[in-house]
Amino acid sequence: MNTLLLDPGTWDLTIDKSRNIAVTTGAYAMAQDAASEIKLFEGELWFDTTRGVPYWTQVLGLAPPLSLVRELFSQAAFLVPGVVTAQVFFTAFAKRKLSGQVQVTNSAGETAIAGF
Repeated sequence: MNTLLLDPGTWDLTIDKSRNIAVTTGAYAMAQDAASEIKLFEGELWFDTTRGVPYWTQVLGLAPPLSLVRELFSQAAFLVPGVVTAQVFFTAFAKRKLSGQVQVTNSAGETAIAGF
């Protein structure tokens, strides 16, 4: 699986040594795609409005337990093709921003981590 490589700090496209849009593959591509799924709001994906985390209805402004948020994020990670296991870790909650990382493993046993 290939995906466009996103800068971990800005979550924006980045370029490779040849000044082309960078691409990533393998387990890290899956981890980055899982992090993208976690960042996706339900209804935001115009070609499949059923995908995404239900932030508006179950998370934002409701102060749900972290166990629920972790489960919603794990479910989102499993939508990425090839993900066999997914673990979500929260690293910070500051200025109303929840940060963390998702750790995914594929069927070959390769594990990778991406932040969200």
